[in-house]
Amino acid sequence: MPLAPRLFLIALLLGVRASLGATPALGDGEALTYRVGWGIFYHAGEIQIGAHAAPPESGQPRLRVTTTTSTHGFAKALYTFEARGDALFDVTTGRLLSTEETSKSESKQTKNSVLFDYAKSSASYVNEINPAKSATLVMPAGEPMDLIMSLVQTRSWNLKPGEKRDALVIFDDEFYELTIHAEAYEEVTTPLGTFNTLLLVPRMEKTPPKGMFKRGSGVKVWISQDQLRLPVKFQVEFNFGSGVASLIDYQLPSAPTATPPTVPDSKPPAAKASP
Repeated sequence: MPLAPRLFLIALLLGVRASLGATPALGDGEALTYRVGWGIFYHAGEIQIGAHAAPPESGQPRLRVTTTTSTHGFAKALYTFEARGDALFDVTTGRLLSTEETSKSESKQTKNSVLFDYAKSSASYVNEINPAKSATLVMPAGEPMDLIMSLVQTRSWNLKPGEKRDALVIFDDEFYELTIHAEAYEEVTTPLGTFNTLLLVPRMEKTPPKGMFKRGSGVKVWISQDQLRLPVKFQVEFNFGSGVASLIDYQLPSAPTATPPTVPDSKPPAAKASP
């Protein structure tokens, strides 16, 4: 597979690490499936996110979110990529407790984990493939989350165009201090239908850009403005093109206490067609 689709799939590797001191963005039994496309590759890959109740600890309920990412179809014949991320949340506080991630391609394999210590503002990062990279990380102020799940979490933020909110993102062994901007209402069509959505764009403004942001890449997400507030579309832009993940299947939470967030009675302005 060419470099661009490969980078896009890696950028959408959902280690699903999200919390904002409330409740996790997903409920027990809730599941989302995305089709990943890039250029001529209509179905280059697929992302599946599923949340399930985990055994409680010290009486505290927990939630495990599992994400799998893989190439599909003709793209898989050119480049095989598979990844899995498991994240454990404290349901009461919404905090991310730990993560485990593995990935495998034709040329590279990864296996790492992160254990968060909020009292000490640190995280224990363990890299099983390259132990020399294992380290204790200093956490900046905020609650750590994965880039994409930080966008999923926005379904409960109730942002409006012109508003913004900070997010602390962790990718592998690095923290990114992002500001997520609500840009505009747009109409977006996916295999599940046409949605009136809010376009959100994360940017690095508080610190010098690094990683994909330093290389001129950008991320966008469209959140439906209905009762479910679904992240119906993601887009990762590079200097040499862009890739899109579209929601193709959705399953409601099974737990009665894990209902999706609701939206205000007021309706947003008429949607603007997305290019």
